[in-house]
Amino acid sequence: MKVSLKWLQEYITLTLPPADLAHRLTMAGIEVKRMRVIGDDTIFDLEVTPNRPDCLSVIGIAREIAALTDQSLPLPQVSYEEVALPIDQQVSIEIADPDLCPRYCASLITGVKVAESPGWLQQRLLAYGMRPINNIVDVTNYVMLEYGQPLHAFDYHRIRGRRIIVRRATSGEAVVTLDGVERFLSGDMLVIADEEGAVAIAGVMGGADSEVTQETRSILLEAANFNPASIHHTSRTLRLPSEASFRFERGISPELTIPALKRATQLIMQLAGGEAARGLADVYPGKLERKPILLSTAKVKQILGIEFSLNQIVATLASLGFDCKETGSEVWVTAPYWRSDIHQPVDLIEEVGRIIGYDKIPATMLSQPLPRQEPEPLLSLKRKVRHSLIGYGFQEVITYSLTSLERLTKLLAESHSLEPIPLRVANPMTADQEYLRPNLRANLLAALSQNRRHEDGSIRLFELGRIYLPREKDLPDEPEILCGILSGPKLEKWWQGGDELIDFFDTKGVVEGLLNQLGVEASFELSKDESLHPNKQGAIVIADNRLGVIGELHPKVTQAFEISGAVYLFEINLTTLLPFTIGHKAFQPIPRFPATVRDMALVVDAKITHQQVQDIIQSFSLVNRVTLFDVYSGEQIPPGKKSLAYRLSFQSPTHTLTDEEVNQVQQQILDKLSQELGATWRG
Repeated sequence: MKVSLKWLQEYITLTLPPADLAHRLTMAGIEVKRMRVIGDDTIFDLEVTPNRPDCLSVIGIAREIAALTDQSLPLPQVSYEEVALPIDQQVSIEIADPDLCPRYCASLITGVKVAESPGWLQQRLLAYGMRPINNIVDVTNYVMLEYGQPLHAFDYHRIRGRRIIVRRATSGEAVVTLDGVERFLSGDMLVIADEEGAVAIAGVMGGADSEVTQETRSILLEAANFNPASIHHTSRTLRLPSEASFRFERGISPELTIPALKRATQLIMQLAGGEAARGLADVYPGKLERKPILLSTAKVKQILGIEFSLNQIVATLASLGFDCKETGSEVWVTAPYWRSDIHQPVDLIEEVGRIIGYDKIPATMLSQPLPRQEPEPLLSLKRKVRHSLIGYGFQEVITYSLTSLERLTKLLAESHSLEPIPLRVANPMTADQEYLRPNLRANLLAALSQNRRHEDGSIRLFELGRIYLPREKDLPDEPEILCGILSGPKLEKWWQGGDELIDFFDTKGVVEGLLNQLGVEASFELSKDESLHPNKQGAIVIADNRLGVIGELHPKVTQAFEISGAVYLFEINLTTLLPFTIGHKAFQPIPRFPATVRDMALVVDAKITHQQVQDIIQSFSLVNRVTLFDVYSGEQIPPGKKSLAYRLSFQSPTHTLTDEEVNQVQQQILDKLSQELGATWRG
């Protein structure tokens, strides 16, 4: 919104320099983004919040400045002679859909002469970035800027049947708008129509069929009020934003129509001549009574933290046009018609605070300490995960929550259909953002593919975010997921050994290191993830809870994403992981007694995993560490078997272990391995 200080001076006296005035307005909630000097005038560019449509006008800003500088605001004196036939004998108005149009008003001026606007009017419109057209259209724009009420002028003789009908459009109904474009409407859009068809898109733009031209001699001037949601939908759907729709979308008051209509009628008669019909057409099915709000000094003190007298509160609100009726220490306040944003006592308290000045509210110390704030566990966990992975050389990426079905199907190595079907948004912006992502993999791999085209070195990326899993007859499940990918050489090429590529165990080491820093110990089990290589993947498990998966991407998946070379992925459900990370760490003293180390080589079936062996060994209390240091199959090992060599550390917290005690525990371990896994001791 732009406002001219020269125009403002027609209503109030500007007692502050422009810079000080800009600061005062900003402090009152109307931000001045910049000031521009044009000739002898200064133009403010204002940022008006959506709940203040009254400030989208010169009078609205003048009213604010008057309250801030303790002035009164005289509005323009509107009067004109009405000599023609009564308007209700010359035009009829019907509102067929009052839910979308609570009020429709009109005036009729006959015998006008359409011509160029005077210089002062053209200059004022140009200062606001509007192109002058003719004296009729320019007046409607001028009054819209002055009062904040959009208006539209119809050529009266082009209104067929001398009848205006405000109705929903029929599906597929076409209107050629003032910009010469034919637009096709849907049944949820509102139009202004005559007896034969639509002549304007309500609240957005007029139609070419009823446009004011040089031959126009009679003007039907419209001032109406429309449903904000309907105008917003129509403007966005047709991609037809306008100054009128911008104001209607923010919910201007229906009571504004008559003052603005009279002002525009007066100016048209002054600049274009003509005679006004007696009376105004006014159809008002949506009229609502403004209800008073009870406000007390105690409530003001509770919210603002400072005590104002009732006289101060009443004087402040009265300066903004509020009607106040005092009753003891309370006051009944009725908002003026132009303030459609006032609904409850806190709205009034905000007005008191911002007009008196928030800087006038003293800073006081709290009467008691703030209560201890416990950090949000999930946010704390995500912060730790970020710091850990960045330490491992990863870079965080943030991708869209929306993706495409085509990208998701690239993750399928063998099957050809997604199960379950991801959730589709009702009104997708583009084909690439049509579905809510059921995983982070697809977008992350697309990012890797893009980066791989420009970088042949090591790439390590991760993302933290929600995924959306459909649930029948319910909102989707939205777990927090961590997904990371690794690709390329382990070291930069200029380092010795820079040609060695990242492998599965590098990825597993990252996951183990991450979980170790979170105070969690996980195990790894066989898994069957279609996106991963069938022989190079594993499930991450804690206490029988599956956290996620780790492995090398299936070659078909890397090929689908046009990525060369092996890519390794890990995925962890942070929502599942969170309970295992919560709790206080307990101090453990350094062991006083020395450890005894023994090596043990076992022969087991090839299908037996290291995790199975490790779980059995660690089930014995005197074993405090198990390390696998060799895996062998070949000569001296029977077919279908493999050798696993372990280094075991035995330690007691109460005494130094003897060889006999260690031998006994070692034999118990061998017996249990033999019974449960069929393992034999190799030496």
